[in-house]
Amino acid sequence: MSASDYVIDRNARKLTVDGAEITLGARAFDVLAHLHAHSDRVVSKAELLEQVWGGLAVEEGNLTVQISTLRKLMGAKAIATVPGVGYKLAAGTPRPAPAGPTLPDKPSLVVLPFSNISGTAENGYLVDGLVTDIIASLSRLSALFVVAASTSFRFRGQPLDVADLGRQLGVRYAVEGSVQQAGQMLRVTVQLVEAETERTIWSERFTGATGDVFELQDEIAARVAGAVEPKLMFAEAGIAQAKPTEDLGAYDLVLRALPHVYGVRTLEDFRKGVALLDQAIARDPEYKMAKAWKVRAYLIARGARMISWEETLEVAPLAQALLAKAGDDPLVLVFSGQFHAFSGLGQQEGAEAVRRARRLCPNSALVNLSAGWPLSYIGAYDEAIEAFEAGIRLDPLGDMAIYCRMGAGFCHVMAGRVETGVDIMEQVVGELPSYGTGVLFLLFAYWSAGRTDDARRMADELRRIVPDVTLSAALESSPYRQPDQRQLMIDAYRGVGLPD
Repeated sequence: MSASDYVIDRNARKLTVDGAEITLGARAFDVLAHLHAHSDRVVSKAELLEQVWGGLAVEEGNLTVQISTLRKLMGAKAIATVPGVGYKLAAGTPRPAPAGPTLPDKPSLVVLPFSNISGTAENGYLVDGLVTDIIASLSRLSALFVVAASTSFRFRGQPLDVADLGRQLGVRYAVEGSVQQAGQMLRVTVQLVEAETERTIWSERFTGATGDVFELQDEIAARVAGAVEPKLMFAEAGIAQAKPTEDLGAYDLVLRALPHVYGVRTLEDFRKGVALLDQAIARDPEYKMAKAWKVRAYLIARGARMISWEETLEVAPLAQALLAKAGDDPLVLVFSGQFHAFSGLGQQEGAEAVRRARRLCPNSALVNLSAGWPLSYIGAYDEAIEAFEAGIRLDPLGDMAIYCRMGAGFCHVMAGRVETGVDIMEQVVGELPSYGTGVLFLLFAYWSAGRTDDARRMADELRRIVPDVTLSAALESSPYRQPDQRQLMIDAYRGVGLPD
């Protein structure tokens, strides 16, 4: 492939090949970016591992996976191997970056992290919680396209060109703001900016007590929606909601728990987050969102193989009670529905719950991510891929995109698009090398593609993550219970030599 066939946009973290934007995992892009920054020399493997993985203890095979992925996308000769030394980017100077994603056919916006101008970092989590809840309220309006919080928070503390940001994310508007707290009083200043022209369309200051934080969130969300689309000013789908709890102490505990349970990076994170959520539930036993986040934390921890199947089932009674009282809350529906489908409490019941959540809140990346999994369990692969791809578009730079790609990769394999699934799962495992479900899915993808040696290499990785892995345990606990899914598990486990 010649040098004129690809484009690297380091600011937007995008690769374009032959005019087509390519989805790259964060690790793969970081490898490419470092090679490009040092294209005048050979870069050693040790240097790449240090720069891209930040000193984490990872196997060299993770780097090999990234290089393989990049060569598939850019051409076999784009990255040269210098035996015994490392790699060199053989392709030439990239062209200027292309335009970003196409604007949606509805008003689109990103809510950026608000500045904390209180003079203290102690209430930073409250400021972030305010922004996250405003995004959640706006996301429930089907007439708007709203970028997910985990992508918008990537821009915290960065000097921003709003016009460039709009092009990167494919949105028309940006919401900016600041929060000042003095005692029990909050002063929130918000402005809506047209990204392309950087023109301020609307600006307003809101004042209220910390005890009125829910009213402030609803009012700000309503005013933003009304400024973007006047007919949405009095919309009821997600803005004029009842208070999630009357106990502000319980709400505060949930805000403190979210950084620990949102992605569940470590077992310690899981334990800390669940402990905080348990405190919130003890203060307000009817606080559905606290319970919903606890259920999701168990799902994510089990997906990473941090906790046992038996421990996962400890929250089954909570999930059952939660789904029965979910009402029209999309996150409560989708988290409890996902647990029903995952645990075997009721896969069809869980699938219908997540479908309802998507109808209620189609613009939430978290809803689409969580909905995609139960749909994949029941074999609705194309519907699941649609949900996962919606999650990626809504959260292109956030943590959810990698998990959406993970689910989509498995669905492509099961739908017969094996090479597509392999390509996606190689990117996923390169970015999350120790995430058990991702390694297992890549094993399945390699096995389906007839790449037996690669499948056995993934089996070794799986043993490292789950030393007591067995086929019988997998069949007992896996949410994939369709006949074709079960047969793939049996063939792959036995074919790579994993014990029954």
